[in-house]
Amino acid sequence: MSRVGERVWAFILAFVLGAPIMVGLPTLGPRPAAAVPAGFTQQVVFTGLTRPTKLVFASDGRVFVAEKSGLVKVFDSLADSSATVFADLRTNVYDFTDLGLIGLALAPNFPADPYVYVSYTYDGVIGGSAPTYRDACPVIGNCRASARVSRLRASGNVMTGPEQVLLHDWCHQIDSHSIGDLAFGADGALYVAGGEGASATFTDYGQAGSPANPCGDPPAPAGSAVTPPTAEGGALRSQDIRTPGDPTGLSGTLIRVNPTTGAALPDNPLAASADPNSRRILTYGLRNPFRWTFRPGTNEVWVGDVGWRTWEEINRIVDPAVGPVRNYGWPCYEGNAPQGGYNAANLTLCESLYAAPAGTVTPPYYTYQHSQVVAPGDGCRTGGSSPSGVAFYPTSGGSYPATYAGALFFADYSRGCIWAMRTGANGLPDPARIVPFASAAGAVDLRIGPENDLYYVDMTGGTVRRFHYSSGNQLPNAVLDATPTSGNAPLTVSFDAVGSSDPDAGDILEYQWDFTDDGTVDATGLTASHRYPSMGTYTARLRVVDFAGLSDTATVQIRVGTAAPVPIIETPTTALRWSVGETVTFSGRATDPQQGTLPASGLSWQLVQQHCSTPDNCHSHPVREWTGAASGSFPAPDHEYPSYLELTLTARDSGGLTGSTTLRLDPKTVNIALATKPAGLRLNMNGRNFTTPNSTQVIVGSTNTLSAPGPQSLGPATYTFENWSDGGAATHVITAPATARTYTATYDGAPGSCADSYGYTCRTQTAVPFVPAGPTELPLTGDNDSASVSLPFPVPFYGQNYSRAWVDTNGTLSFVDSRGSWPANRPLPNAAAPNATLYPFWDDLVMHPESRVRTAVVGAAPDRQFVVEWRDMGLSGAPAARISFEVVISEWGQIIFNYAALNSGRELGNSATVGIENATGTGAVQYSYNQLVLANNKAIIFTPPAAG
Repeated sequence: MSRVGERVWAFILAFVLGAPIMVGLPTLGPRPAAAVPAGFTQQVVFTGLTRPTKLVFASDGRVFVAEKSGLVKVFDSLADSSATVFADLRTNVYDFTDLGLIGLALAPNFPADPYVYVSYTYDGVIGGSAPTYRDACPVIGNCRASARVSRLRASGNVMTGPEQVLLHDWCHQIDSHSIGDLAFGADGALYVAGGEGASATFTDYGQAGSPANPCGDPPAPAGSAVTPPTAEGGALRSQDIRTPGDPTGLSGTLIRVNPTTGAALPDNPLAASADPNSRRILTYGLRNPFRWTFRPGTNEVWVGDVGWRTWEEINRIVDPAVGPVRNYGWPCYEGNAPQGGYNAANLTLCESLYAAPAGTVTPPYYTYQHSQVVAPGDGCRTGGSSPSGVAFYPTSGGSYPATYAGALFFADYSRGCIWAMRTGANGLPDPARIVPFASAAGAVDLRIGPENDLYYVDMTGGTVRRFHYSSGNQLPNAVLDATPTSGNAPLTVSFDAVGSSDPDAGDILEYQWDFTDDGTVDATGLTASHRYPSMGTYTARLRVVDFAGLSDTATVQIRVGTAAPVPIIETPTTALRWSVGETVTFSGRATDPQQGTLPASGLSWQLVQQHCSTPDNCHSHPVREWTGAASGSFPAPDHEYPSYLELTLTARDSGGLTGSTTLRLDPKTVNIALATKPAGLRLNMNGRNFTTPNSTQVIVGSTNTLSAPGPQSLGPATYTFENWSDGGAATHVITAPATARTYTATYDGAPGSCADSYGYTCRTQTAVPFVPAGPTELPLTGDNDSASVSLPFPVPFYGQNYSRAWVDTNGTLSFVDSRGSWPANRPLPNAAAPNATLYPFWDDLVMHPESRVRTAVVGAAPDRQFVVEWRDMGLSGAPAARISFEVVISEWGQIIFNYAALNSGRELGNSATVGIENATGTGAVQYSYNQLVLANNKAIIFTPPAAG
């Protein structure tokens, strides 16, 4: 692991774990292996890499590794510890935030066919020259770039001759979702995936850029803004093939091309198209197909498509070269549902897709929600998610247990985990058979190695690692600690191997120490000490050997006669609060105990964006680096909140010893309040739905997309958008102001209909007295409880008379046995239980000590009323909330819902179903579903038809 990479990892851990950040530490050893299933060990194969992104194995034993900056390195074998630079593409590669060298592949019969293939973000426009931005972007979100697919000719371990560019496309100006992976199919064709190049922060239909629309996305030329409903830019580039009136781009697609020319192959599904890019496309509607793979023995492509607000996807493309060309729906769909932000924007490309016949959009093979635990007991954090590696284990061969045969391994960079989706009865990976496999921080690529072990590329740690299995004796794990690791001569260092372990219970370990790495065992035992008499840099090595002779080693560098330099960041300070686009200047210095003040050439800086799903659940995105500089500046990036920046200064003295310090830089934030007239309608901001009134926190200066969808229902009424308080269109962009502001959307309402085909109608009436029930109290307690009660008179309901009811703590009354309690509300009608039910407030409710459910009979025949009152009920997940509501059932069939003690939010119904439903779940009167429409003493009255 490189020293800079190690420092970045240390600072990430320090923040997450609350550990102090140390300055002047020596080079650390590899991170301890994470827990893996019994019989497996996680081993470090290569270290000292700088942000590696991709790994490929050559048939002659060589191993190629791509680094994000544009370097391609080659190791002679898995035992080689020193890489050769095969190619240096850094001049052309745009290494900024999520951009860089992403894909790497070898010709199928390499090295006889001596070509190495790469896919990378190009530091310039299509057809332009590089470098344009020199791995920076002076105006955030406004640096038009592109992507390339090229092949490089190998001569031994180095590239010879010029880069041959096969494809140059994928225009974008946002620094994310550029080019993806590339690989050869069994048919010898080259397959390439690419992202849509859109913002990960706001609903992006192409509105960003100055001048507007820099990629010239239809229907407007470059320099002219695109607006809903006709906009086709931003994320909508992934649907470009559906608009044949303009040239097709490759964003958001999987393509198949000739590996020597980049042209579409003549047997592609759309080979007859007049558009050259359409001829290349096999699949579209993808967001960020960063990693994908072929299923062995088939032509199937399995894609890990990185999602946005809610869902992550694994897509199965069956025989893509044969077709049909499939649409996976992004950005109109995310997972299996319409994407809220793009749905709310009323974009023609999405609206037409929503109206298309079933099957027009291919659903994902597997999805997982950001709040979902992927596999029980995996211990992985939830929240932020991003599939970052997929690999199939062979169906035969290899040392792994048979349960992994044919399994799909997949990794998530944000969660730092790897799982195995084991096969089902049909031989395909089964989403119901996912099991945890390992923790794997920084995993951005999974590969099966030549010996059928699973490997992964650790971008944040600068390593390549593998998982090895042994059914018998397993390798020990050597962990070395040394104190101190630097100081003046003579220097006495204490060593211990206390952290070493062996996965085989009871195995006895032998500890062998070589203090100068000369091949001689200088000491044995769990601890040791050595005196270094003279100045110099020494490597101390620990070898741990188990009873059967298997061994593992660990090393540490000891520097005698010198101490680490101490860097100091002078500006900015932690007091800085930045806004998007603000120029942040930085400066620093370093002193060395031996060399005094270090020159600027000994200083380097790294800027990292921490992207958080919650304030304490973050993952890192490297932004950029500076070398040989005592000062510099950068524009603060546009990003959703919560997020923050980390600026690390590393100092290196002439002896190679380093010290680092990191400064956390938090953004300036502002609250954006969202309101509608009338209240309770839905608005969408940056892909998230909000029921008004509501608010959200954003970074000052950030770009945000506001949408007022319509028409929409609130209770029985239908509302149509009229105007925004700031004068914007129904969907428009706002720049977050410096002070809190409210944006209000005004709607015009129409009464609408509250009825069903059977003849029930509903209406509301205010000032209806709340009728307290009693004295009979139902024996309901705790959570998810129900009880039956005899009715005092036959109750007519949807043509049948009922003599008994079942009352649920979750706010329902059923006239047939519902076979349990039902905390998860749904829209009506729904054939699933419960049915023949009244839903005055169907939500996940809970009984507190003061909660009661009572019944009463009032009035005299033939006008008696049966009252069921839920008093002081709690809402699950909202400890302070208390609500009261009731059902009043008349002898002649009228039903009244009434409410008391409602306050705001969920208490007003924004997570509840309100209505009535027949016995088969095929007919219902739904007054509301997850809407803020309820009010104290505003009764909802359901009236049966005259013959009811």
